[in-house]
Amino acid sequence: MTRQRNKPNDKPQPGTLSYGILPDLIGYRVRIAQVAIFRDFCARVGDAEITPTLFGVLVLVDANPGMMQTQLANAIQLDRSSVVSILDKLEASKVLERVRSPDNRRSNALHLTDKGRQWLAQLLPEVRAHEQRLASRLGPEELITLRDLLDRLGSGLRS
Repeated sequence: MTRQRNKPNDKPQPGTLSYGILPDLIGYRVRIAQVAIFRDFCARVGDAEITPTLFGVLVLVDANPGMMQTQLANAIQLDRSSVVSILDKLEASKVLERVRSPDNRRSNALHLTDKGRQWLAQLLPEVRAHEQRLASRLGPEELITLRDLLDRLGSGLRS
C-alpha cells in the first residue's frame, strides 16, 4: 500500500491508507526509523538472542565494570523493573553477573562473565557492519547533523 497524505476531511483513495497527521509528527517519524533500524539489526546480526537493548547493556557493563543497576537504568533510559528483567535474562544466559555491593547491600554491581566478554567480541564486528550499512545512506555531514539533532531532541525531554 502506498502512503497518502490526506487533509483531515478527505477520504482515502482505494488501495491507499491515510496516515492523517502522523507524517507531520517528529515522534512518529523517529519511531518508524527506530523500528526499521531495530529490524535490520535483528536480521543482520547473526545471533538471534541479541537485541539492540541487550547489546547496549553488554557494551555499557563491559565499559563500566561494577556499575550499579540504577546507573544502567539511567544510561539506557528504562525503568528499574524493565532493567531487572533484562538482567535476569543475561544472568540466566551466564553472560552477566550481579554482585552485591559491599557498600550498599541493596545494590548490585554488574560484571560481564568471560562468556559475556567473548559474546560481545563476536557481536562487535556484526554490529559495526550494521551501523556502517545505516551510515552509508547518509553523507558524513548528514551523520553529524543527524546525531546532533537526535541528541538535542532527546536531551530536552529527559526527566
